[in-house]
Amino acid sequence: MTDLLLGSTGLRVSPLGLGTMTFGNGGWHAGRDASRAIFHRYRERGGNFIDTANVYGGGAAEEMLGALLRETGDRDRIVLATKFGGPTHPDDPNGRGNGRKHLLTALEASLRRLGTDYLDLYWLHLWDRRTDVDEVMATFDALVRAGKVRAAGLSNVPAWWATKAQMLARQRGWEPIAALQLEYSLVERSIEWEHVPAARNLGMSIVPWSPLANGFLTGKYHRAQLGAGRLDPGREWPVEITLTDRHWAIVATLREVAAEVGGTPAQVALRWVTGRDAVAGTLIGATTVEQLDADLDALDLELPHEAVARLDAVSAATPVMTPHSIFARFPSEAPSGRR
Repeated sequence: MTDLLLGSTGLRVSPLGLGTMTFGNGGWHAGRDASRAIFHRYRERGGNFIDTANVYGGGAAEEMLGALLRETGDRDRIVLATKFGGPTHPDDPNGRGNGRKHLLTALEASLRRLGTDYLDLYWLHLWDRRTDVDEVMATFDALVRAGKVRAAGLSNVPAWWATKAQMLARQRGWEPIAALQLEYSLVERSIEWEHVPAARNLGMSIVPWSPLANGFLTGKYHRAQLGAGRLDPGREWPVEITLTDRHWAIVATLREVAAEVGGTPAQVALRWVTGRDAVAGTLIGATTVEQLDADLDALDLELPHEAVARLDAVSAATPVMTPHSIFARFPSEAPSGRR
């Protein structure tokens, strides 16, 4: 894998990062043995970027990952990332959110579970719409200076909030934001209107999550019957998505391009995302080694310019927000999202 720089930091990450939301036992999780096999195969194939969160499996994902890092002795060769912000103590009003008290408490708990004394990248998981950005950025800076965190990132935040955070860091000499972790796929391209231009202008990378739109872009779903999977409404933790003609047109084009380039729809969708503007370390999740191998093989695909143009066209969405609805009248001025 060709490593990519994360924002303006010196951290180099693999173009496909391993997300560990699937690590754990029971339900839709991969299970301990499968998770171990997935971890080892990812490392064997040169991957170095592993992303988790303190709320995945109620902490089980971090504990499992920590055990694997100790088992392999790979800690210093891994770019290890986790997140804070989700509820850790439901009855404690300070046991959630982005405030300094919870940030510090969550960090110490994550370090214990992961069996390490530092994180390479620490993400704010979700904007809580309450905590002031100054408090978050001042705390991130203190953690970097203390050596407990190497870089800071923001996940699932508005573009204006991320911009304010980065400008505060510049103005006050604080640790800047290295990356934004956001949903991004052929189905979900709305970040191209605000987040991608902000990231490009302010030295932040985009780390996409759900590049396969919760499995929809694998091509296994059909209009007449959704069948089993994450989109099955009867499944535990079903994913809510309103499927439109645009969604099915995207899948049809994916199948056509996949047949032309000798890949699968999922591989084409992943390759499309990894080639977008400002993107580094697209996150993938797997429940089997075979699934992981297929995802990593996407990096070997060459998408002709004409094929990319067809995917761009079929997945384009008309913005409903002003002023972007005005910009859409002038295509040459609209952000393409392409490198």
